[in-house]
Parts: sequence; C-alpha cells; structure tokens
Amino acid sequence: MKRILAVFAACAALAAFTESDVAPLGSYKPAERRHWAFRLRQDPPAPVFTDAAAKAWIRTPIDAFVLAELRKAGLAPAPEADRATLLRRLTYDLHGLPPTPQEMAAFASDRSPKAYENLVDRLLASPRYGEQWTRHWLDVVRFAESDGYEYDTHRPDAYRYRDYVVNSLIEDKPYNIFLKEQLAGDEMDPANELYQVASGFNRLGPLRKNAGNQEVASSRTEVLTEMTNIVGAAMLGVTLGCARCHDHKFDPIRQSDYYRMQGYFAQTQSHDIAVATPEEQAAYKAQLEPLEQEMRKLRSAMRRASEEEKGKIQTQLEAIDEKMPLPPPSMYAVKNDPAQMTAIHILARGDYRNQGAKVGMRPLGVLLPDNQPELPLTAAKPRLQLAEWITDPANPLPTRVMVNRIWHFHFGRGIVSTPNDFGRMGVLPTHPELLDWLASRFIAGGWKMKSLHRLILLSSAWRQASKSPAEKAAMEKDPENKMLWKFNRRRLEAEEIRDSMLAISGRLNTKSGGPSVMVRIDPELIKDLKRPQYWVPTRDRSEYDRRTLYMIYKRNLILPFMQVFDSPDTLLSCSRREQSTHAPQALELLNGKSSNDLAGSFAARLLKEGATPAQRIDLAWRLATGRAPTPAEKSLAVNYLDDGPHDQALLKEFTLGLFNSNPFLYVN
Repeated sequence: MKRILAVFAACAALAAFTESDVAPLGSYKPAERRHWAFRLRQDPPAPVFTDAAAKAWIRTPIDAFVLAELRKAGLAPAPEADRATLLRRLTYDLHGLPPTPQEMAAFASDRSPKAYENLVDRLLASPRYGEQWTRHWLDVVRFAESDGYEYDTHRPDAYRYRDYVVNSLIEDKPYNIFLKEQLAGDEMDPANELYQVASGFNRLGPLRKNAGNQEVASSRTEVLTEMTNIVGAAMLGVTLGCARCHDHKFDPIRQSDYYRMQGYFAQTQSHDIAVATPEEQAAYKAQLEPLEQEMRKLRSAMRRASEEEKGKIQTQLEAIDEKMPLPPPSMYAVKNDPAQMTAIHILARGDYRNQGAKVGMRPLGVLLPDNQPELPLTAAKPRLQLAEWITDPANPLPTRVMVNRIWHFHFGRGIVSTPNDFGRMGVLPTHPELLDWLASRFIAGGWKMKSLHRLILLSSAWRQASKSPAEKAAMEKDPENKMLWKFNRRRLEAEEIRDSMLAISGRLNTKSGGPSVMVRIDPELIKDLKRPQYWVPTRDRSEYDRRTLYMIYKRNLILPFMQVFDSPDTLLSCSRREQSTHAPQALELLNGKSSNDLAGSFAARLLKEGATPAQRIDLAWRLATGRAPTPAEKSLAVNYLDDGPHDQALLKEFTLGLFNSNPFLYVN
C-alpha cells in the first residue's frame, strides 16, 4: 500500500503546476514542419499527356491528375456511366432526392452537347442543393437542438443556425466569409442579426447542466474546450483536442498551443437575443410564473412525502410540466464580455483544479515563425483575429480541409480519407498534387463552393461507371479504389432514404426553414428522457412530411429510423458517416410505421397515375430506381400482381418491396 501511495504522490508531483511555471513560446524543429499538411500550399501544373486515349478521356485538369496516378499503378479508368445512372447519381449527390419522371424524360431527350453541363448548373441553382449540403456541414460541426448529457435541455431557437447554413450555401457565400461569420459574426457587426445567428456556431457543442451542484469553473472549462476543439476538427483538420492534457503525442502541437488557441474564446459568453415583442414576453411570464410557483410547492412537499405520496406528486409535476410554455423566440448567439473574461491557464492533465502558467492567445506555433509573441486576452475582437488567421490564403490547412471534404462527399472517400485529421496519425493523401491544385483553384475562384462542385462533377473521373471491365485485375492492385479506377457505389444515407420515400410516394412537403418539426413518437421513448422535456409534437401533420433536415436534432433521442441507418450522435464532429448492414435495417423498412405508411401512399399514387398494371410497374421502377425495370424484374412484378392488379393492399406490398430493394437503396 505504501508503494502504491508513493507512486500516486510521484505522479501528482509530476503533474502539478505552479503560477511561476513558464509557458515558453518555443521553436519547432525542421522535421516537425516538414509534415505534408503543415507545408505551404503549392500550385502544381496538371500532368500533360500526348496519346489519343488520354486526350479523349481528360475533360478537366482533375482527370489529368487522376489518370497520372492510375497509369503509375497500371490501371485504367472505367467507361462513362449511362445517362440514367448519371442523372440519378447527380441528383442524389446535389439534392439528396431522386429525379422525377419528368426530369428523366427531359434529360433522356436532350441531345445537346451541353446537356450534362446544363443539368449540373440547374441542380446547383436549386434550393435543394443548399439543404443537401447543409446536412454534411451540420455533421461536421455536430449541430443539435439540445444540450446533451443528463438534462438534454431543448434549444428551441438553434434552428436559426441551420437555416443560416442553408441560405449561405444556396447563395454560394465564399467559404472564408462563411467561416468568419460563424467564428466572429457578433464581433464583425453586433447589429447584424444574420451575423449574430451565425455566431451561434460557438455554442453548438454539448453542455452539461448539473442542477444544484454545478462547479462553475468546471463547466466553463468544458465550454471553452468545446469551442476550441471544434475549430481544430472542422476548420483546421487537426486533432487539436489531443493537446489539452499534454503535448500532442504525434503532431507538433504543444499543450501551450492548445491553451493559447483557447484564449481567443476567453471573453466569449452565451447571448440569447430576444426577438419576441414585449407583449409576447409578458404573456410568457404570465403563463410561466403560476406554473413555476405550483412546481415549487410540489417539490417542497416531495421532500416530506412518503414513498406512496411521492409517486402521486411526481404525476402532478409531470402534468404541470406538460403545460409549461415554450420560451419566447430568441437568437442563439454569443458576445464578448471583458468583465467576465476567463483567465486561461495551462491545465495539468486538462484538470481545471490544477492550473499552471497563464497564457495569452496565439495561433498554432507550427504554422508561425519561431517565438512569435502571443496577444493579451484583452485584445479587441479576439475571435475575428482568429478567423482572419484561419482564412489567410497563406494558411495551408483550411482550404485543403474544405476541398477534401467536398471531394469526399462526391466520391465517398476523400483524397485524405481522414477528413478531420491531416496530422501524422491521419492517412496520407492519395493525390497530394491534385489536393493542392484544387485548393489553389478554390482560392483563385473566390472561395466559392459551387464552382468547385462544378469542376469535380464535370470531370470524367466522377462520371465513371461503378463497374469496370477490368474489375478483377483492378481489385487485386487497388482493392479500396484509392486511385479512382471506377466510381464508388454508395448506399443512401438515413435522411436520403426517408426523403426519397416521401418524394416517391408523392407526399414530400418541400417547405424550407423555420422551427424544427417534432413528430409523434413512441411515448416510451419520451419517458426515458429526464424531465422537464419539451417534446410537443407539431400540430400540423403536413409538417411531418418535410425533409429530414427539418426534423428535430435531439442529442438524447435520435429518431429510431435515423439511428438504425447510422445517423451520427451529434456529440462529436462527424467527418464521414460509417455504413453498417444489419438485420434491424431490413426490419425497419419491412415493418416500420413510416415505411408501411409511405408504401401505402406510393401504391395510391400508382393507382392514380398508372392506367394499366404494366404502366404502374414501369412508373414504380422509374420513381424508385431512376430507370425502367429489366425484363426479369417486370416479369416478377407482373406475376406478383396478377391476382389483384387493382388491389391497393397487394400493390402496397409491391411498393414496400421496392423500398427494400438494392436498386432503391444504392446509387451506382
């Protein structure tokens, strides 16, 4: 026992800091600066080919970079996908929805040389593009509308940030401005409501609320940690959070670097800006106060009650809780408050009780000249200064990171397959010259995302079929398709599956923006939540048929359909969704209330729009898969429906089968 205590004492002594400890600015060895991601971005020329086959395949410089790597590996690209496949792939890629029969017919009949190019432009110009790509960004920044942890308190106005992202993408806001508004919109212009909403980015992380015994210093440390870590993961593509407790074990990020980055948030405080009228606020208080008074009486009685009486009181509390009014609308933002500024210390093992030297604020040292001084925490507009450094064209990380994210969502795999980790434990880029070339084009194009999408989507590399004539030989050389010798077939994500079933059934409500929708769910799921909870189903049932983007994002209650299809948990940044295949997915699609309800609506649509069984079968396949059925598929459907061609119940089983089919669930 004495030995064990001695070991603990030694460890504590090693971990301890004192106020006199120095946090050196430090210098970095040349080897630390040589890691590819920390080097200055280059602008390499595209490879040049002289043979006819290469010239015929290369549509954009992207193709030249890809073809160069393919030939080095002894591989050849796959042929171009057929028009129906390209239309469905492109529409899902940019809209997250299937093409309509009218769109299929129009594209099939358009034989102009620019038919595909015009299709790309039309899809990029649609509001549906903003909705689809907002999903990807919300994953990265771990957006949610509740706090998480035990209480998981509802954030009724967080939806404004979601709408900000949708509108920013629709208008093609330059990415550098997009980042600045989120990090420091309130500092840029406190009177601008849009900027205030954007600054809510700094409050997206989970928040622990321990009633009665909350350690203020501990809570503040967690808030600052969330603000700092997401900048590293989402904007810089480095595991900055690994340096919270000690120097990073693999990357040249000192613990002092971490806390100097945290210093940019030392003045940042939560700020809810009321948008309700004085009358609305007064009405809210008038409703709230008597309910709160009654709850206080019941809680007081609970302390003196017997076990039997406690159960009755709890029922009364829950009944009152159901009557609690929602807070009046506000903007979920942040502001600087120098009077409440947090002194930033280096914390031994990240423990707020073990403070070391105080530090100011400074960007990551490995990207700066040696011994560049730090700034005081009292500096004006600290987050804007951080944003200016992040979006400086000379910073090698942010543009590489965003270009890689866009590439990842188009191809299913990034040039760097670890989008949140460009450090030494991340995977090396498969096409490093192409990554830098794209990042340089991104900046030269005014940091516009739509032009980058267009450049990628017009390439021959993206238009390849998902099967290659030389599949077997290519799989032996490059089983993960890192060199892009074909297109990566992918399964639809949870939102895309639900939205597609709504669209195919004819029920999709395309309304955009506004407060998130709370659907009716199993009451048992709500009972598992810690009270008080504001789970009040939206009264207008047509709202339930809106896109999944507009459903509530609650940390402790992911909608079951979403969860079974690998929706992320929103506690951490999700740079890429994992895909699992398991029995509950099939059970959800076969037996779930949503899939059966929508299959019934799909069947009703077929009866309405198809005059004959053959027409209905053809329409069903076009709606669900983007193509006509094969002879074998049509024969099976005809045989199945032969006993009751006008029987809606039988037709519903057929449509439910289509929802469970691979041609519906996968994009080639």
